Amino acid sequence: MGIARAMAEIERGVAEIIDLERIETLVTRYYNEGETYRVKLGLDPTAPDLHLGHTVILQKLSVFQKHGAVVQLLIGDFTAMIGDPTGKNETRKVLDRETVKENAKTYQEQAFKILDPDKTELMFNSTWLDALGADGLIQLTTQYNVARMLERDDFEKRYKAGQSIAVSEFLYPLLQGYDSVAMECDIELGGTDQKFNLLMGRHLQRAYNTGKEQAVLMMPILEGLDGVQKMSKSLGNYIGIAEDPNTIYAKILSISDELMWRYYELLSDRSLTEIAELKRGVETEDLHPKTVKEMLAHEITARFHNEAAARSARIEFDNVFAANRLPSDIPEYTAGEGIWICKALVDAGLEPSTSQARRDIKQNAVSIDKQKINDEKLNLGAGTYILQVGKRKFAKIIVG
Repeated sequence: MGIARAMAEIERGVAEIIDLERIETLVTRYYNEGETYRVKLGLDPTAPDLHLGHTVILQKLSVFQKHGAVVQLLIGDFTAMIGDPTGKNETRKVLDRETVKENAKTYQEQAFKILDPDKTELMFNSTWLDALGADGLIQLTTQYNVARMLERDDFEKRYKAGQSIAVSEFLYPLLQGYDSVAMECDIELGGTDQKFNLLMGRHLQRAYNTGKEQAVLMMPILEGLDGVQKMSKSLGNYIGIAEDPNTIYAKILSISDELMWRYYELLSDRSLTEIAELKRGVETEDLHPKTVKEMLAHEITARFHNEAAARSARIEFDNVFAANRLPSDIPEYTAGEGIWICKALVDAGLEPSTSQARRDIKQNAVSIDKQKINDEKLNLGAGTYILQVGKRKFAKIIVG
């Protein structure tokens, strides 16, 4: 493969690159001399599961692996206990090390669904940050001043609003930047919201005379299922890569036709030429948008499960949604006679809370045996019921 083509793959879908020339030099050296280089991604395991938004960067790392990179996958087991303040309007809760360790294990398993383990170095920043000590930490804090730290957008807003900023939050970008010093990385990847922290790595590599100054590549933040806000588990607009095949497939088919092209560019393995041809086919009405969306849903489902699971998910989707039938594998629960409908929905795992159940009932999103209900005070008598929330959540409940 030519260097120009390699660079086109690397630059695809990117929001911003700082020091593109350095990246091109590293790729050129690999193709001409076989010399590898190091690309860093830091992940703070503050939650146990990854969603498609996280995979945008992981897939870019896999592209770098194709073109000579050794990926340094950094598990921020030390920094996760502080919590990245990026985009937050309050100090984050401190996580204990045991929780961080459990989350990190899940991250590794999920990340290797995309990355080549043979071209990946798994690293933990407690290795050097535990050893940094008070002297090293004080030296690190002398490399940046408070005035410049307060130029960061989220810190500035909180400071002007009189909101609390813990000193540990000022340490976070310094510690993330110091990771780049310890790891001697050549390139660091992150989302556009990480720009301040990524540039800190460049600054500290210079300050510590490492002989390197990392290039920075930033990927856009992937919108969630609503097409507006960034994909987030807390917002409920996410597609988890550990979710079952039927859920992944159905969620992708639920996105808008416009958002579909954004997902194609950032998530699909198809070339930009192939995607452009699909787009032309939709514009000329030679292809139906649903057909193209089904292709994307199949690709993503097969990536995190397998081809057979993706085919089964399509059949299941057509049965449940197109033919308006019930899913073939509805989970089953039992309950005592007279159970309150909102509690039944929570106990069956269809709702996160009774208050959310109330809201969904009021919004006409809850059905019993395919009939919409609007009585949030309903108690269920003895019998068997099929509960449904929205289009995708089903449960069978046997009462009393």
